[in-house]
Amino acid sequence: FFSSPATMSKLSSDAVREAIKVIFSESKDKKRKFRETVELQIGLKAYDPQKDKRFSGTVKLPRIPRPNMTVCILGDAQHCEEAEKNSLPSMAVEDLKKLNKNKKLIKKLAKKYHAFMASEALIKQIPRLLGPGLNKAGKFPSLITHQEKMVEKVDELKSTVKFQLKKALCLATAVGHVEMSEQELFANINVSVNFLVSLLKKNWQNVKTLHIKTTMGKVQRVF
Repeated sequence: FFSSPATMSKLSSDAVREAIKVIFSESKDKKRKFRETVELQIGLKAYDPQKDKRFSGTVKLPRIPRPNMTVCILGDAQHCEEAEKNSLPSMAVEDLKKLNKNKKLIKKLAKKYHAFMASEALIKQIPRLLGPGLNKAGKFPSLITHQEKMVEKVDELKSTVKFQLKKALCLATAVGHVEMSEQELFANINVSVNFLVSLLKKNWQNVKTLHIKTTMGKVQRVF
């Protein structure tokens, strides 16, 4: 959907498909005991993180890149019940109070899950109950309302990837895994790359290199 000629033209579909074939066959040759993630690595150029605006953006991919990503619901009674029904981990206000603003315990909580969602009644209380711990870890909860279906909302969160420029001129994000079909991974890479390019000041002129690799595999250059 980001298909204006200026942003689309540079990524060669053939190069991406070829790289996907290579990483998939390597992964099949050396079967691991876990599901390998496919990562997109981006090198930027003509960008100065000190002076230029540090961008940050999220995009929803067509397929879930990390199925084993864990999301914890910080919920009111109704949401905790719904989480339990759907076998999702959850914590109520009382559970959060028990952490007693202990930095070590909050750090441990932030490490335990990939992401958090919170009910409206709770989200406002997070800073008071937990201090800045989740925020520092880059895991401040996203909001979930009672009008939304929890499982769909969790899947949407699992499908979303974030691009954020910090101090270094390289970025990396999970765009899929080796149990996807080649077409599914191709679609995810395409959406990710075109979204990232749309965030850059000079679009493709800021892209130095693009690589994809599996967790344990060799790097494959696609641009």
